Amino acid sequence: MIIEKVVNHLDALTEEEKKQRRMETVYLPSDDLVKRIQRVTTNTGRSIGIRLREAKDLEAGDVLYMDHSSLIVVDVLPDDLLVICPDSIQQMGYIAHQLGNRHLPAQFEGSQMLVKYDYLIEKLLNQWRVPYRKEKRKVKKAFRHVGHSHD
Repeated sequence: MIIEKVVNHLDALTEEEKKQRRMETVYLPSDDLVKRIQRVTTNTGRSIGIRLREAKDLEAGDVLYMDHSSLIVVDVLPDDLLVICPDSIQQMGYIAHQLGNRHLPAQFEGSQMLVKYDYLIEKLLNQWRVPYRKEKRKVKKAFRHVGHSHD
């Protein structure tokens, strides 16, 4: 089976639609969410190919296949993260500037900044006494570098 588009999202389906179908899950590392072409295996052992026509990152909850009796859904494996919780806007500005200089992608959930674990960033956070914690957590979207140039 070759998947060429995301057909729906799990959040858009009713509970009845979910109950009627046997759900298979494709577990992906967050880095693989950006890949448009890949071979994956569901939790039941079914091998499928993904060749997305449009340039769109996969997300947790994306429905890759759906018929009257089954669903194939994307889920994301947990990442080792640094969850940064600055005490002030000054700390947030400082750490955001430092991460930006390193071109390190970040995500935000409420007042928390999430970055993939890096021992050098952990050392920097300790040095500047920025509150953080290490956590293994699923992210819904891939960590993506923002396109830019130094013109």
